[in-house]
Amino acid sequence: MIKVNYPPFRYNIKGEENKELIFDEVRKRWVRLTPEEWVRQNMIQYLLQVLTYPASLLSIEKELKLGELRKRCDVIVYKGVSPWMIIECKEPNVPLSEKTLQQILRYHLAIPVPYLCLTNGNNVYLFEKINNNFKEIGEFPK
Repeated sequence: MIKVNYPPFRYNIKGEENKELIFDEVRKRWVRLTPEEWVRQNMIQYLLQVLTYPASLLSIEKELKLGELRKRCDVIVYKGVSPWMIIECKEPNVPLSEKTLQQILRYHLAIPVPYLCLTNGNNVYLFEKINNNFKEIGEFPK
């Protein structure tokens, strides 16, 4: 497990029609503020501010096809034009389990990447693909 210290950030939040919205700096639009979205926004700021990944290389809620199903990846990090890391965010009260790991592995079938990350905001697990197997690693790649 990786210890992540989320950076301070002044989030832009507003209320509209009995819903809270947060401005997504990468997508440049307002989105509904759910517990999962809060985790996603904090992870995005960690990627941008701490790891200094360029915003232009992040794709948020990218649609992918799994057979006949359409799913959305929370965050895809690109290296150049190639997908490089998939990040799956869960709300803080959702435990990261075999079920969540299987979900991100299915995403990997559609979008093969060398790195997979699971987080619920409190816990962050990062895996690197080595010799067709995923191994847990202790820090984010540069």
